[in-house]
Amino acid sequence: MNITAAISRREFLQATAVSAGLAALGQTAFAAPPAGIGFGFSLYGMRSLKVAEALKACADIGYSGVELACLKDWPCDAAALTKADRVAIRSQLNDLALDLPCLMENLGLVVPAAQHQTNLERLKAACELAHGLAPDEPPLIETVLGGKPAEWEQLRDKMVVALKDWERVALAHKTVIAIKAHISGALHTPRDAQWLVRQINSPWIRLVFDYSHFQRQQLNLADSLSAMIGETVFVHIKDNITTTDGKTEFALPGDARDIDYAEYLTLLKAGGYRGSVVVEVSAQVFNKPGYDPLAAAKRSYTNIHPAFIKAGLRAEA
Repeated sequence: MNITAAISRREFLQATAVSAGLAALGQTAFAAPPAGIGFGFSLYGMRSLKVAEALKACADIGYSGVELACLKDWPCDAAALTKADRVAIRSQLNDLALDLPCLMENLGLVVPAAQHQTNLERLKAACELAHGLAPDEPPLIETVLGGKPAEWEQLRDKMVVALKDWERVALAHKTVIAIKAHISGALHTPRDAQWLVRQINSPWIRLVFDYSHFQRQQLNLADSLSAMIGETVFVHIKDNITTTDGKTEFALPGDARDIDYAEYLTLLKAGGYRGSVVVEVSAQVFNKPGYDPLAAAKRSYTNIHPAFIKAGLRAEA
């Protein structure tokens, strides 16, 4: 698998199909992304929809790819998907020319021995699903690691030991596992994320970059990215907003209007990143009454797509 490939067949086919379709309707179309940074939507924000409906919606909106949420008891949980389900998803991804850059999991790293073994089995199942859905370019598997920020010093060496077990699964299945620093987790800063993966020193254990978790710590975008770009293989985007009662919570990307996404994308491109940038709708958003997953996907696309054009990653025809 080439995780830094310039432009995939699916991105090219989708751009061609969408451009042709919009041109036929007399609307503005866009060309294939010349620098090969995909623009996707995570189905983590579409749990209430059938998978087929969610995939079609993302393709119709204009996203080049999707992340499937494979968490326990979710629609794409590897333990629950039948062989027919997998065939149907793979066929639809191909028919819609959608890339599949990533599968989302949610596994604690420093956990009791029995849970650790269960997590290893879930990782194996996710790896098998990855190869079954996209054998030519298997998606990576991304997950947060759990714990609490104050526990980092106490847990970090234990994390190295447990992560070596994860690396053995990743190597055996030739599937990249990307770990994500989280504002509420033991692993929560860019420098610590860099430190952790460098202790493993394996191409199969890499990083997810999600600036929203560092912005909340008042860390600079460029500095955060500089610390992680060498090991980053996947990017989530979302915003932070301050509510009327003074609390900070996650929001759809572009809603807060305090992140320059054109600059963000330009920094990624200049740093050599050639993966996908994927909208992640936080549970803080989708758990609110009245949440509409289709409206969220459309709004996120409307907010961020102009930044792709400005950064030279998509060109209006």
